[in-house]
Amino acid sequence: MAGKTALSPLAPARFPDLPVVDGVTFATIAAGVRYAGRSDVMLAKLVPGTTIAGVFTRSSTRAAPVLDCQAKLGGDPAGGAAILVNSGNANAFTGKHGAESVSAIVEAVSINCGVPSVRVFTSSTGVIGEPLPHDRVVDKLPDLNDALREDGISDAARAIMTTDTYPKGAVETIEMDGQTITIVGIAKGSGMIAPDMATMLVYIFTDARIAQDNLQAIVSTSSDLTFNCITVDSDTSTSDSVIMAATGASGVDVTGDASFADAVHRLMQDLAFQVVRDGEGATKFVEITVSGADTSANAKIHAMAIANSPLVKTAIAGQDPNWGRVVMAIGKSGAPADRDLLSIRFGDVVVAEDGWVSPQYSEADAAAHMKGNEINIAVDLGLGEATATVWTCDLTHAYIDINADYRS
Repeated sequence: MAGKTALSPLAPARFPDLPVVDGVTFATIAAGVRYAGRSDVMLAKLVPGTTIAGVFTRSSTRAAPVLDCQAKLGGDPAGGAAILVNSGNANAFTGKHGAESVSAIVEAVSINCGVPSVRVFTSSTGVIGEPLPHDRVVDKLPDLNDALREDGISDAARAIMTTDTYPKGAVETIEMDGQTITIVGIAKGSGMIAPDMATMLVYIFTDARIAQDNLQAIVSTSSDLTFNCITVDSDTSTSDSVIMAATGASGVDVTGDASFADAVHRLMQDLAFQVVRDGEGATKFVEITVSGADTSANAKIHAMAIANSPLVKTAIAGQDPNWGRVVMAIGKSGAPADRDLLSIRFGDVVVAEDGWVSPQYSEADAAAHMKGNEINIAVDLGLGEATATVWTCDLTHAYIDINADYRS
């Protein structure tokens, strides 16, 4: 499988130092699912009392691991939990074989880790339509369980990568009752990114104690405002999953606490931005804000229409301030708009106002903004007070190169 090897020009300077989260241990191993000579399976084991929440793709062709995880949310936390992820093969569009692979892996994890099978959550990412060689994973479970350690999360972030050029991690901490609550997260994602619930694969761990229904509400709400507001290529994966585990090991109950919810939101946004910055072939990070809409839902429809337009994205790649393509995207979105009320800005440059090119518009200034690697496009519809912001990247020839060779 040919993946991109050059580090994204938008990559962070380094992988963050992720602190240990009490109550969770990690292990990785090279099982040879598809890749040779690299770790491709990660295991996380969680202590009894851990609550689990998650959001998953609404794709009608979602993978067997997604269906299995959806059925298990909200279970009894008494027996602990485990999460196993493989890269290289998505175990999607594999018929009954997909469910058989999930069952085999779940049972092996349950036996080796001493965790009830109803509390084993699995994810798979990679090529669609090829049976998962689950025996390669099952055979490695004894070694994985023996290798579990508290400080293994950075290796776990690397093991779940496919076409990613860098591992993705984030951390947030808050002080409560004289104690530090830690939240850490890892993610993978680079292409097939246009979430419809959550996105890609994301795993978040905290030592806070929290009721499952409250944790679920936080994960769902924050995903809508972060992962559901990014797009790389307008394609929704069959495997998108966000799973958050709260071990409760700190003893601090954060149920209903707004500062904890805010910290989770910040962490999710950090990871979401990292995914966009690693978009396949990306050279520019793009923020698109649509204001003046009649409803927030319609503002987001317009913003996503702009963000997903190949014409807009290629213009950005070519550093061309082609505002006509923005107008086109608004017009095709299907949400209410009035041509004669539109205003458009590229960065601080007013491009158009009241449905016409601004008298103060400077092509040179707009072009200068487009040369940067952080692009801001703002549209005011002039219809109401609602606003939405989404994030995307440009579309370059490298995207074609990566995906033309994906199965080779």
